[in-house]
Amino acid sequence: MATPPACAHTMPLTGSDLLTRFQALDDFLVAHQALWRPKPFTSLSLPWELDHPELAQWLRARSLEQAEASHNQPHLLDAPAPFPQLARTALQLSELGELPGITLASLPARYSVDVPGRKWQQIEAFASRLHFRQPPSHWLDWCAGKGHLGRLLAHDGSALTCLEYDPQLVAAGQQLSARLQLPALHQQQDVLAADAANKLLSEHSPVALHACGDLHVRLLQLASAKGCKQLAVAPCCYNRIQAAHYQPLSSPAQNSTLQLSRDDLGLPLSETVTAGQRVRRQRDQSMAWRLAFDLLQRQLRGSDQYLPTPSLPVSWLAKDFADYCRDLAALKELPLPAPRDWQHLEAQGWQRLAQVRNLELLRNLFRRPLELWLLLDRALYLEAQGYSVQLGSFCSYQLSPRNLLLLAERT
Repeated sequence: MATPPACAHTMPLTGSDLLTRFQALDDFLVAHQALWRPKPFTSLSLPWELDHPELAQWLRARSLEQAEASHNQPHLLDAPAPFPQLARTALQLSELGELPGITLASLPARYSVDVPGRKWQQIEAFASRLHFRQPPSHWLDWCAGKGHLGRLLAHDGSALTCLEYDPQLVAAGQQLSARLQLPALHQQQDVLAADAANKLLSEHSPVALHACGDLHVRLLQLASAKGCKQLAVAPCCYNRIQAAHYQPLSSPAQNSTLQLSRDDLGLPLSETVTAGQRVRRQRDQSMAWRLAFDLLQRQLRGSDQYLPTPSLPVSWLAKDFADYCRDLAALKELPLPAPRDWQHLEAQGWQRLAQVRNLELLRNLFRRPLELWLLLDRALYLEAQGYSVQLGSFCSYQLSPRNLLLLAERT
């Protein structure tokens, strides 16, 4: 079972602790970027291996099964230096307590109809942390989907507006609200469009559960500009941004020397907590075959550089491995591979997968520190806009790895 990289006795971050923790995380991430930036999947060897040969050799000798067992708890690994010290520091800097919860009113089962069980648990956990000094009178569900979160919050008769880009989800949400006799307004809206500002009013209390990248950043900017009294955001997919590099929000982040690419922003999302066995097997086969093809394409091109390949349908994994390689070479307009020992090449792919997964354990120590750095950038931005901010967890790491919530209320 995955272990959350936080200690249960710690408190949510508030006040001056937000900046103190941000600065400590910034120092840590800047000092060790040579360890967490390089991606083992795209490189046959990593620059840091020259500086830490014992650690590199130890990780490369481990099996795929051992890597899998350590994937969600790399800090427990008894690896050579500097791994243990980095793990301790990363764990300490990632400590974050739960936001205090309230007991939700018991709702009829029809509220959770059409919602997968895990998603409904996340919604309930999120809603249970939303206690503000001024009770909200008009909820605004941002990137609402069908509006399940909004309906739970508005069951007491509060006004509810749901903004969603997908017209099918808008229509389905309106039907569900009508069936529950809730006076909710479901609107089709691209929240990144200029006219989204017209849909957000000062009397709204916006909430966003797992809105990606630019979508939740846009909410923070508009809500603070409009003077909303409170808001609650649990971010997701920090790498879903239009810019090539991260655009810091707060002054401390803008003054940092840390420059983050979209690739870097994907690091916090690289863990697997909820995937089933079949999905894991498909993922492993796909990655092993890609890594084997990477060895092949380096020969075919006469270039020792990684070649990005497109996301392929699962049906490609039903092919014979040799056909997979030939078809992918054709797709990338490479020379047709000559006959070879395909079984040996495939075995090399699986061996590389084991090495990649184990080498990634060093990068994985920095997943939560980087995520917390990003969230604190958002928290410090909101503070500068006149909000009192709390940052803590709202559910278990097993229920959702993206379990951190920003609560902001005008002071």
